Amino acid sequence: MAWTDDRVALLKKLWSDGLSASQIAAELGGVTRNAVIGKVHRLGLSGRAKTPSTAARARKPRTASRPARPPSAPFSAATVVGNTVLKSAPQVAPRAAARPAVNPDSVVVPISKRATILTLTETTCKWPIGDPGDADFHFCGHNSKSGLPYCEYHAKVAYQPVSDRRKVKKVAIG
Repeated sequence: MAWTDDRVALLKKLWSDGLSASQIAAELGGVTRNAVIGKVHRLGLSGRAKTPSTAARARKPRTASRPARPPSAPFSAATVVGNTVLKSAPQVAPRAAARPAVNPDSVVVPISKRATILTLTETTCKWPIGDPGDADFHFCGHNSKSGLPYCEYHAKVAYQPVSDRRKVKKVAIG
């Protein structure tokens, strides 16, 4: 369909009257809404007249969705902020303790077995004990299991059998 001078004049008149692009396309016939929008932009038409229905339409004031929180009040677990889709998500059970009850750093290592970074070998346990910034920092130093960097005790702490990991995952999910 070609844009004749008559059709362009009718388009300008309908546009200034405030008709929508869909309404203008139906009035002109043989042209799509997008074609009308494209022609309006190419002609540089703007400043449409407001239709009475859009001019009279007033916005409603927004109401608060939740009571305002004082600025000094901290957020609590009951406070819902943002998207509430996850608000009713079921609580996940805390993970079951997969590690031994004894803190691995609390194992007493005799002074004769303590190892420094310079005295570690392939057969000594490389489990760090303490804070590396402290003067008392050392490694376990016990004999390690073959092929592992840790002694038998620290290997149990560091490595979990696959079946135990699955149990922990089921407890956390279910």
